[in-house]
Amino acid sequence: MKILILSCNTGGGHNACGKHLKNEFNKYNIESDLVDYLEIASKKISNLIEKLYLDSTKGSGNIFKNVYKLGEVYNSTKLKSPVYSLNKLVTEKLKNYINTHNYDLIICTHLFPSMALTELNHQGENIKFINIATDYECIPFWNETNPNLFVIPSILLKNNFISKGINESILLPTGIPISSDFRKVTNNTNLPKDKKIVTIISGSMGFGNIKFLVEKLLKNITDVYFLVICGSNKKLESSLLEINNDNLIVKGFVNNINEYMAKSDIIITKPGGLTTTEVANLRKPFIHMMSIPGVENYNALFFSQNKMSLKGDTIDDVVIKLQELLNNKKLQKEMILNQKKYINQDSSKDLVLYIIKNFQ
Repeated sequence: MKILILSCNTGGGHNACGKHLKNEFNKYNIESDLVDYLEIASKKISNLIEKLYLDSTKGSGNIFKNVYKLGEVYNSTKLKSPVYSLNKLVTEKLKNYINTHNYDLIICTHLFPSMALTELNHQGENIKFINIATDYECIPFWNETNPNLFVIPSILLKNNFISKGINESILLPTGIPISSDFRKVTNNTNLPKDKKIVTIISGSMGFGNIKFLVEKLLKNITDVYFLVICGSNKKLESSLLEINNDNLIVKGFVNNINEYMAKSDIIITKPGGLTTTEVANLRKPFIHMMSIPGVENYNALFFSQNKMSLKGDTIDDVVIKLQELLNNKKLQKEMILNQKKYINQDSSKDLVLYIIKNFQ
């Protein structure tokens, strides 16, 4: 069996999900390729979409919020979306790519390629494909796709997806795929051990008013180390390095983020679906900080309502929540117990075994 995993350059979560899954396929000697769907359309389109996404999330993320809300409203009209029509334009290139490389199964970690595959099957093709939802909410327009299988983050979201028009018979609540290797750590971080470590993860692109948050935390909480992972945001990294405080540790892009997470006592993170799942997979008490309006709000709500995290809507709120969490061991234990209850640590393995059993 040869598998194509299609991701999309709109944030790092879709790519990370694809990498986790590819890593798990490798363990079972199943050939798989991880490809940016938009690059199949054209490299120029991929770069443009990535730029538009990044621009929409700058500042308070109001552009992204408005686009997401518009999508929710349009979805409720039951009319075929303009997004679907745009992805119809890629169908011929996608079909040629699949046939050229002789793929037996396609896995979509993003809505866009799923739409194109749905249209190809409407045109008479018979392409087997799987959707993977990488957020804790059924986002607008998933209902316009028609996969053979739809992997969702939690059984608690089953009714949510059904209510949005997804057929119950294709839902598989094994969770957002996280490779079992993610939990294998060597503790090779050289982090100090004389104080607790609170790690701040700003997201794959380093969004948000992180510097203001860090300055406020350093001022109000003086007995812990704050480790900030800036991702690819060089500007943020440089600005934080200007802060002269022995309790601050700054890292840029790291390829062993699981090592740093594992060494953390508490984590503060943006509520991206993938990063959130990775944190919960390692069973760490954590706080969701200021979300990009839209689906990130749903992610934060899902975790906070099920007592797996705390939710900080403002910088001051995050500081207060961290002080509370540091001083409340019972609350920390409750979060970890609920993570064990609701977040499947074997999500990638379970999905791969399901595919071997049902798609070979």
